[in-house]
Amino acid sequence: MTEHRTIRIGTRGSQLALAQTEMVIQALQRSFPHMVAEKVVLCTIGDRVHNKPLAAFGGQGIFVAEFEDALRDGRIDLAVHSAKDMPMKLGDGMEIAGVLPRGDPHDLLAVRRSTDLGAWTNPVIGTGSPRRQFQAETLFPTASFADMRGNIPTRLQKLLDGAYDGIILAAAGVQRLHFEKDTRFCFHNFNTEQMLPAGGQGVIAVECCADSEAAARMRVVSDRRTMDELETERRVLSLLNAGCHEAIGAFAQVQGSDIQLTVKRALEGRVLFRQDSAPVGERLQLAEKLAEDIAAEGKIWESSI
Repeated sequence: MTEHRTIRIGTRGSQLALAQTEMVIQALQRSFPHMVAEKVVLCTIGDRVHNKPLAAFGGQGIFVAEFEDALRDGRIDLAVHSAKDMPMKLGDGMEIAGVLPRGDPHDLLAVRRSTDLGAWTNPVIGTGSPRRQFQAETLFPTASFADMRGNIPTRLQKLLDGAYDGIILAAAGVQRLHFEKDTRFCFHNFNTEQMLPAGGQGVIAVECCADSEAAARMRVVSDRRTMDELETERRVLSLLNAGCHEAIGAFAQVQGSDIQLTVKRALEGRVLFRQDSAPVGERLQLAEKLAEDIAAEGKIWESSI
């Protein structure tokens, strides 16, 4: 690998995307200290259209397709993504070449500092995620839910302005932008039993053209544990044909030499749940087993209604 080569890193222009890209640059430069990094900001259709739910105009792929075009034509060497925003099927010739150590995978509820959750009456909760909504309906049965788009600062400003009584966000994004220190808000963390995360939540993934020099660099710095967890989550979601419009969570956690996988899916008012463990080396077989179990239970339930 050429030590002094400039590497062009594709990123979205939000504060969070730029912060995550800087984390990737730092990881690369620790292993390749003479590497020169150039950020290339791309604006995807998902960044341009804020007045529609993601599922209405393309789902997760809207944040990735334009980066894949830029990778193919050589405008960038790698692309930095939040793994939970990536489609299950990448474009031809593309691969997730590396990941950084996983951040906090949980969701949280953000409210204004003055909010008394114990006195909440018919609150309006902002979220654009069917997965978050179906789980929050159990936690807050008197709440109504409103669609929410935009980056984290925009969402928090809407909360301050009173558009919502609370909003649900990924804890990793809040922490990477240091909003957990903002005294205008209170943040209440959900555990995985209350709200199972999205597949890939908390993971910064780097996409490259397969077998490229950039991919080889990312494999050097990639975190093995996080990659094992991400591969497992993406495998089960792929087998279940799940996208961002699906009310489904998947969370894998390496525990010593084993990996535990939990899947929760809403279907016609019923929650399908599976959890099991296997040796890390059998993680994909574990994903296949749980996908088969969820799919089979779903078919039985659908045939009975």
